[in-house]
Amino acid sequence: MSPKKIKTLLIDFLDVLKKTAIRWDQANPWRQSAILAYYSIFSLPALILIMVMFAGYFLGEESVSQQVNEQVEELLGPEVAGMVETMVQNVAETGTSTTTFLIGIGFLIFGATTIFYQLQMSLNLIWGVVPKPKKAFLKYLKDRLFSFGLIVSLGFLMLISLLLNSIISLLGDWMTNFWPNMIPSVLLLSNYALNLIVITTLFALMFKILPDAIIRWRSVWVGAFLTSLLFALGQFGLSLYFKMADPASLYGAAASIILILIWTSYVAMIILFGAEFTKQWAIKFGHGIKAKDSAELIDTTKDYFTLE
Repeated sequence: MSPKKIKTLLIDFLDVLKKTAIRWDQANPWRQSAILAYYSIFSLPALILIMVMFAGYFLGEESVSQQVNEQVEELLGPEVAGMVETMVQNVAETGTSTTTFLIGIGFLIFGATTIFYQLQMSLNLIWGVVPKPKKAFLKYLKDRLFSFGLIVSLGFLMLISLLLNSIISLLGDWMTNFWPNMIPSVLLLSNYALNLIVITTLFALMFKILPDAIIRWRSVWVGAFLTSLLFALGQFGLSLYFKMADPASLYGAAASIILILIWTSYVAMIILFGAEFTKQWAIKFGHGIKAKDSAELIDTTKDYFTLE
């Protein structure tokens, strides 16, 4: 690629980034992220349980559950990790009768898909599309099904991530015998790269599947990659903040819930920013905005979250 093309691409990228920041700020992301954070409190236990059950079927639920608990503890602290573990265990406890079991499974799926359903509504407003009124109920059922499919995909990504981490660890142990000083750094970089790939894939699935807009994969991947970088940066920053500032000490018994709300609010804002960037990138490079057959375009000149 010639220097002139690189310069042009950089200018276009900065232009898209500028428009993204303006439109994202106009969209009142604080309010929308607070809504998504609120729903995440109710969806989180069921979501984690389904993912653990899926990945645990292949690797053992105890091992997968321990990995998830370690990740939560590293990010939010042992108190939050313990609370999340207790919530998941409570959700997992169902009655012995068939009727109670089926009702429990139904509520489990409904709870786990709620956060993705709410996220879909936010993404639709960003893309300027709404479901057609005549197909609203069927669309609602279809959206719940897609949300559940996305959860299964999360479980699959977790499975792949754990397997690859295990392989990297085994290779590291073997290669340490030959290059003892270099291997720790290589393993660390490999884990970072692996996590970035998994997170980028997750955001790509969200941006492609959830909105009722037709979005090309090349736009999706660009937006998903930027979102994953912001997510990783924010995760590192929040982890330092939680460890150094100890905000949990300010809230007493409610500390665990508050920390989860802070983290999920940030993640929601990053997802909304990434979705807006994906939209602006698609517009800039001629892909445009098109609604799926089950949806229609709305007036995108209005404020996203005050549409009637």
